[in-house]
Amino acid sequence: MSDQPPSPQPPVRGYAPVDGPPGKVRSTGLCILLTVVTLGIYPLVWFYSVHEEMKRHTNHGMGGPLALVLAFFISFVMPYLTSGEVGGLYERTGRARPVSALTGLWYFPGALIIVGPLVWFIKTNGALNAYWRSQGAA
Repeated sequence: MSDQPPSPQPPVRGYAPVDGPPGKVRSTGLCILLTVVTLGIYPLVWFYSVHEEMKRHTNHGMGGPLALVLAFFISFVMPYLTSGEVGGLYERTGRARPVSALTGLWYFPGALIIVGPLVWFIKTNGALNAYWRSQGAA
């Protein structure tokens, strides 16, 4: 036995606690309808809202104001960023990611098959809604 203190253990990869309030569950069908009725304005509201809620919930991510600016000026990056952040919510709680930044490929170049953006939104909003419900949202 040696008189030296034990060497410190390397940090164990853990998951960051999520202690902020859960976000709002949004009906996928209603969001699609609002997008059509507002002639494409509602997605700006959606991007702002969901990113702000994710930021409040985890204290990570870009937040609503930056998401709104990016959605307005370079909107083609938002599907990749949003799906990546939604997947990150799951990963922080130790679960498998149902969506990732690669899910954004449904949006572009998926738009070339016309239904691609719809598939992206259904997958991403569905995963986000399931996560919020798992965190106690109604």
